[in-house]
Amino acid sequence: MSRRIEWRLFPSAIAGAGSGMPDRQAVYSHSLTMKQVGIAELKSRLSEYIRAVRRGEIISVMDRETPVGQIVPVREKSAFRIRNPAPDAPPPNRLQLPGPAAVKMDVVELLLEERQGHR
Repeated sequence: MSRRIEWRLFPSAIAGAGSGMPDRQAVYSHSLTMKQVGIAELKSRLSEYIRAVRRGEIISVMDRETPVGQIVPVREKSAFRIRNPAPDAPPPNRLQLPGPAAVKMDVVELLLEERQGHR
């Protein structure tokens, strides 16, 4: 991924100061270079493309001219962590479920009200 800063001139730079518009604007952007590969080529050279993904590249998988997927690098640290249950925790099929909520409103009426609000 490469980064660049680009300066754009606005018409106020030509009109002069005091027009209320900025003379220049900094545009900071990321340019991603993505390889595109067909399914047959991906199958025949999979190891090469996996090495490219390990280096941080993104591979776009194409079925003829249609993009059907992407192979992206895994983030180093995942926010999702799987833990084993505590030793004294009951098995999932023995957990006590909460009772019904004590709400005094018509759910159908709430749904209709929400749907009417989006029209």
